[in-house]
Amino acid sequence: MSRQRALVVSGLGLVAATYGLVRLAYGLFLPDVQRDLGLSAGSAGWVSSGASVLYCVGAVVGFAVAARAPRTLVAAAALVAGGGAIGMATAAAPGVFGAASIVGSAGAGLASPALVRLVEQHVPTAGRDRAQAVVNAGTGPGLVAAGVLALVLLPDWRTAWAWSGVFALVVGGVLLGATRGGRAADGRAASTPAPAPTSASASASASASASAPDARWWRAHRAVLALALLFGAGSAVVWTYGRSVLVDAGAPVTVSVSAWIALGTGGAAVVVTARWTSRLRARTQWAVTTAAVALAVVALGTAPQWTVPALAACAVFGWGYTAATGALIAWTTEVDPDRASAGTSVLFVALVFGQAVGAGADGALLGLVGTPVVFVAGALVTTACALLGLRVRAADATRSSGCTPPTPRAPHAGPSRRPAGP
Repeated sequence: MSRQRALVVSGLGLVAATYGLVRLAYGLFLPDVQRDLGLSAGSAGWVSSGASVLYCVGAVVGFAVAARAPRTLVAAAALVAGGGAIGMATAAAPGVFGAASIVGSAGAGLASPALVRLVEQHVPTAGRDRAQAVVNAGTGPGLVAAGVLALVLLPDWRTAWAWSGVFALVVGGVLLGATRGGRAADGRAASTPAPAPTSASASASASASASAPDARWWRAHRAVLALALLFGAGSAVVWTYGRSVLVDAGAPVTVSVSAWIALGTGGAAVVVTARWTSRLRARTQWAVTTAAVALAVVALGTAPQWTVPALAACAVFGWGYTAATGALIAWTTEVDPDRASAGTSVLFVALVFGQAVGAGADGALLGLVGTPVVFVAGALVTTACALLGLRVRAADATRSSGCTPPTPRAPHAGPSRRPAGP
């Protein structure tokens, strides 16, 4: 296996571990954890909130460090996620379990910007968009793996968490090996800083691309940041209550867990559709994928008693959500390619913060207006994301940031420069 292929496969595996198997599997195993450890519903909510906060902390660290030390971030992500999962597996008290879960969620925040940077460094330009999309799609396989572990091992949630932790540590080690002493996409050593852009607007030193974003960068991203917040709020209802709405509708455990697998399968399908989505402008990617999420949310919330449509809605949600996060990567790359890893961190923090706000609002409204209304509200918010995204012109944002827009490729030149893809 070539080093580039090993990087892509292990990068996908690290996303699968940190997102699908550790961060997003919390709700899947929670009922069994509560039964065995006596973790109250209120405490479980605080653990979830704390995990979101630590994810944001990890992403902020990635924002600051990815351009200089992406491999260090990879090592930290694997250790934090793996150690957190193993800590959950061995926890003898609810407090220990909660602390391990919170810490483990930081691994996902550390991993994303590091992987964006490593793909930039080690994959040639012609294949970079496809590589970004494939790596980002790791959340889907991770969710599928978590669902399979649940089907096979429950009620033994400890063994499931232990396997997840070991996998995170192993795949992190493989990724570090694949990126050690490699060559950058332009043929120079991967650790060598890229030269300064040659455009008239960017004649600074070689380290300019790794500098902190300035006021123009933030102005160029403000619309995309707002959209990420809204999308997080609108999609939170599925991540928080997607399995619960099925159980409340009378679905057996096998069906409710299979819905989780359907989510992951949909996310994994991004690998298949990446060649198509990578040809689209970022705002078009965003509109298509967030509209798919909106349809899935309203279908799941209003017809959970119909098993086949409900499972199909979960699959569509998984695809749309994963591809929409890829559209965020594409958008920040479109605005400022030199700070794509920093932009990824900022936008993912906004997305997760939106999820935290949305989950709180959903919980407050659930007892007042009922589940269908809450799901419809989430779908309306997500629909607004799709419509508003079409009004944001990437070229205008690029001019606001002071960057030179990338030169378009000929139609036959293969996938576009836009990465699609966590």
